[in-house]
Amino acid sequence: MLLAIQPVRSLLLSIFMLMAGSGFLATLISLRLNRAGSGTMTIGIVATAYFGGLIIGSLRAGGIVRRVGHIRAFAAFVALLSASTLSYALWTQPLFWMLLRLIDGICVAGVFVCLESWLNDRTEPQMRGSVLAAYMVALYSGQAIGQLLLGASGSLPAIPFQLASILISLAIIPLCLTRSAAPAPVEASAFSIRSLLAASPLGAWGALATGMMLGAFYGLAAVHVRRLGLDLSQTAGFMLIVILGGVALQWPLGRLSDRHDRRQVIVGSFTAAALVSLALSLIGGGPLLMGLGALFGGLSFALYPLCVAHCNDRLLETERVAASGRLVLIYSVGAALGPLIGAGFMTVAGTGGLFLFIALSAGLAMAVGLWRQQACAPVPGKYQQDFQIVPRTTPMASLLDPNVSDDETAAG
Repeated sequence: MLLAIQPVRSLLLSIFMLMAGSGFLATLISLRLNRAGSGTMTIGIVATAYFGGLIIGSLRAGGIVRRVGHIRAFAAFVALLSASTLSYALWTQPLFWMLLRLIDGICVAGVFVCLESWLNDRTEPQMRGSVLAAYMVALYSGQAIGQLLLGASGSLPAIPFQLASILISLAIIPLCLTRSAAPAPVEASAFSIRSLLAASPLGAWGALATGMMLGAFYGLAAVHVRRLGLDLSQTAGFMLIVILGGVALQWPLGRLSDRHDRRQVIVGSFTAAALVSLALSLIGGGPLLMGLGALFGGLSFALYPLCVAHCNDRLLETERVAASGRLVLIYSVGAALGPLIGAGFMTVAGTGGLFLFIALSAGLAMAVGLWRQQACAPVPGKYQQDFQIVPRTTPMASLLDPNVSDDETAAG
């Protein structure tokens, strides 16, 4: 493991610091808007702007990287993200913050395009599994630790934004000082959403539902628990526990799906996520909230990589990288819709409406899975690809998957 990550340690350090600085902003911004008296729909719209930026960035960042190179593009995206983060402290106005969140999303997508393509270029094929695992550790540990900065403001409300900007700015140092050469830009091959739906309806609809669930959660969960009476440190603890729970269950569920019809594991995970979400919509605070939050994270975070693995089972090797781009796009569209619809549910049904909407999204995906189990036979176990934990960032991350062939990686 240590030997595998030695060539990419500076990239992993950049990822960790970037996520520590930017990973808690969604929670912080939702809480600040709620404290300022903004309505639930307004908070949802601001959250949606970020995911809209991710969609734009995922589609456009590659062209910028190809024109100016990885280091210049990375420096530009990080500088703009750092400036945007500081700008929140200037003016607490929802429309202004919506614009900043759109910029944040574009920049984060651009940063991940740079980092993930660089990681892939510096990783030997036999080391992909170890590097992907290290990448996920850096990603989630940075995001989890960043939640602890929520309570750093004291009597100075600008401090969390300043700390976030400092960490984001520092993320550029390891990459700019690395002695490894930047990768050559590559063009991604095309794969239509229609083709993906034809090959794996459950994988595509599952990715959309997962995006709606997690987009709504990241945009509105902090507001939900604050309205239940949790203080700021307890809110940070809840978000931290959900992320840690998400890390804990991905691998066991993935290995289970390797040994059985993967669709059954996906349907079971969506069913359990729906039930846990329904319980979260009905309870108040206390230890039960934290326990259910950890279980929700474990189930919901596993859904996207399970859907990716199911799609890979039904695609040719030469189609997987291009299809991953469509899956990320579908997930991002769902994540952009989630806060808007979730906010609508909270407006109509009260604060519990958030997890009621998440439960409904999971239930609809479960229904698609049951339909697919009746419509076609499962992929024989010997033809199933090994499960890999994959991030919901950009298509470049899929190139680290050991199930991707060398020829496919070279094709981009």
